[in-house]
Amino acid sequence: MLTLWRSLTPDGRLLFLTRSLRLFAYGFLSVVLALYLAAIGLSDADIGLLLSLTLLGDTVISLWITTTADRRGRRIMLTVGALLMLLAGVLFTLTRQFEWLLAAAIVGVISPSGKEVGPFLSIEQAALAQIVGDERRTEVFAWYNLAGSLTTALGAFCGGAATQAMEASGAVGAEIYRPVLWGYAVAGGLMVLLFRGLSPAVEHQASPQAPEVPAVPRSALGLHRSRRVVMRLSALFALDAFAGGFIIDTLAALWLDRKFGATPIVIGTILFWTNLLGGFSGLVAARLAKKFGLVNTMVFTHLPSNVMLILVPLMPSLWWSAAMLIARSCISQMDIPTRQAYTMAVVAPDERSAASGVTTVARSLGASLSPQLVGPMLANPATLGLPFFLAGGIKIVYDLLLYRSFVRVPESEATS
Repeated sequence: MLTLWRSLTPDGRLLFLTRSLRLFAYGFLSVVLALYLAAIGLSDADIGLLLSLTLLGDTVISLWITTTADRRGRRIMLTVGALLMLLAGVLFTLTRQFEWLLAAAIVGVISPSGKEVGPFLSIEQAALAQIVGDERRTEVFAWYNLAGSLTTALGAFCGGAATQAMEASGAVGAEIYRPVLWGYAVAGGLMVLLFRGLSPAVEHQASPQAPEVPAVPRSALGLHRSRRVVMRLSALFALDAFAGGFIIDTLAALWLDRKFGATPIVIGTILFWTNLLGGFSGLVAARLAKKFGLVNTMVFTHLPSNVMLILVPLMPSLWWSAAMLIARSCISQMDIPTRQAYTMAVVAPDERSAASGVTTVARSLGASLSPQLVGPMLANPATLGLPFFLAGGIKIVYDLLLYRSFVRVPESEATS
């Protein structure tokens, strides 16, 4: 890591810093957001609606910002995103009115899950791809993702600790959680300042040595020559995310409770290790990709992980199922940095923000469809393992389709 850090330009280091700060803030807030909304008097139905519209609003805002960033300027649009994060944090802290909270949820950038939301990931990846050589892109993305995973966990721990400290000081009701929301707003303000420090090197710059190509009109999504390949990738990534939505952490925790009666501390320990090992697995993926190629690494690490996913509900005890989940996590996330690097490699440089934005939104929409189907499955003992079978089976189909579609497409020719 130290060698990589030294090799990065000041812009690259700044992008790692903004990623870490943002994911810390997301984790910080995720622990208390629903509790805070309940403390200010919102009903469970209102909280559910607000969180759903938060995710929907983040998706729409992300699509607008990321598909215009390469034309309007990546620094400008990253700053806009940070301002929307600041706005959401301030409004959520200051008002108890549902209408204002709704407006902040839709227009602002706020993460109810602790995961990456908003336009930042797509534009930062495009900027990193601009300033990092092709041969190091996957390694840089692996460390970039790991930085986010570790700071999210740290933020969640600090959010819980801050809440406990406020309770110990005698605070009651919403006041227990309000410092966490102020912390989120402050993080947004700091990101505004940090993004203003980026240099013009992160912007798309046409190379004077680049061969002349016929002008292709841009679509409303900010794509032109790479439109076809981005649409194909988006469809495949949406399928993968749809499958993954069956076994997100929240639902996996519920399954462990229903199947084995696992306690929260046991569930938390299992999910801690799966997330931690999953984050570190990206570093191995970078080395494999150099030797075997991006598509081969994506597919041939993902396939066995999906087989193990299908085996999870077939295990005879909690500890065997936990061992299978943890073993799977060692390879299940290797496709993330390779997928991100591949997307950056197969599109034109001036389409990278738009391409990452479109594929990210496709994944978000795909993942939003499946969790609502899981509840009835977990309520019936006969179908308790079905989410794992569906997730693993659909993911295997995705792997085979991805391999068939792109294994013979050289990265340098995918946009032709």
